[in-house]
Amino acid sequence: MDDSRVQEAFTAAVKARENAYAPYSGFKVGAALAVRGLSKLYPGCNVENASYGGTLCAERTAMFSAVAENGKVPFEFCVVVTDTEFATPPCALCLQVFSEFCPPDFPIYLGTVKEGIQKKLLLKELLPIPFNTIPE
Repeated sequence: MDDSRVQEAFTAAVKARENAYAPYSGFKVGAALAVRGLSKLYPGCNVENASYGGTLCAERTAMFSAVAENGKVPFEFCVVVTDTEFATPPCALCLQVFSEFCPPDFPIYLGTVKEGIQKKLLLKELLPIPFNTIPE
């Protein structure tokens, strides 16, 4: 994988994070998703709602945007950025959505605004046993 592409995605995720709407938690998250074979990156930010179930995480915002534009395509990697001291992984709901569209070895890069990319994990490390009703 091209490190410059991951850095480009990190920059896109940082920018997307600036647009996060998080008046309830104050926890702003940015994400950027790469599709294999496409140069375009799909950014996402978290958007909270007073009805908490209506909240959408940055990772799913990016994923759903990419699917809306391209359908089910091969995703290359995702970068997730927060402003916490240590990089924060996606929530279980986001991981489950990733498992619907990505292989177990899908890379997820975790970073912070101040420190940059801190860690690369695979989907199967974060969600070893996904709920899956579609036979592989």
